[in-house]
Order: sequence, then C-alpha cells, then structure tokens
Amino acid sequence: QVQLVESGGGLVQPGGSLRLSCAVSGFTLAHYAIGWFRQAPGKEREGVACIRNSESSSTKGRFTISRDNAKNTAYLQMNSLKPEDTAVYYCAAEVLGSCVEFDYWGQGTQVTVSS
Repeated sequence: QVQLVESGGGLVQPGGSLRLSCAVSGFTLAHYAIGWFRQAPGKEREGVACIRNSESSSTKGRFTISRDNAKNTAYLQMNSLKPEDTAVYYCAAEVLGSCVEFDYWGQGTQVTVSS
C-alpha cells in the first residue's frame, strides 16, 4: 500500500527555519520524482519544489528539497520563513520521475509562521 506521511510542521516565528519530512512506503522513492506543494487558506495549491528521480537535491531561494533514498524519505528545508509561507504543505510522488504529473499524495502538515 502506497503511503506518504509528512511531519515536521508547526508554529515558527518569522525568520525561523523548519525541516519537513516525507516518509514513503509501498514503493521505492529512488525511482520517483518527489515534490512539495502548499495550500494556504483561500488559495489554490502551488508547487514549492521538485526533484526528478535522477536528482538528490535542489535549492530554490529559501527552500531546499532533498531525498535520502536509503531511508525512503524526502525533506524540505525552509529558511527565513515569512508569514506568507503559512500553509498546509504536502509531498507528492510521480512515477514518471520528471516532476510533471503526480500520482501519490500525502495528507499534509500545517506550517504556521507567526510571532
């Protein structure tokens, strides 16, 4: 059974950091693209970062996505957080491995940036 379970969310002050984890089971993460998305209240879901199955990490501004294939776990390191980063964060996996169309999704973890 395919499962993606996010963890690591919570309340953080502006300027702080968080690392989200996405533990997967039921498939081999190394063969899949993995992405992080977020959805804020009243807004559409948006992509945050993605790495193809051939990539181990990628940094985009304040966010770094990475994977540990041995642990079947992906991560999202978020630095210099802002209130506008407040959202539910989801990880997703894609069979094709190319960050195009995702097949499996986690349930999400809440990130709240507030003083």
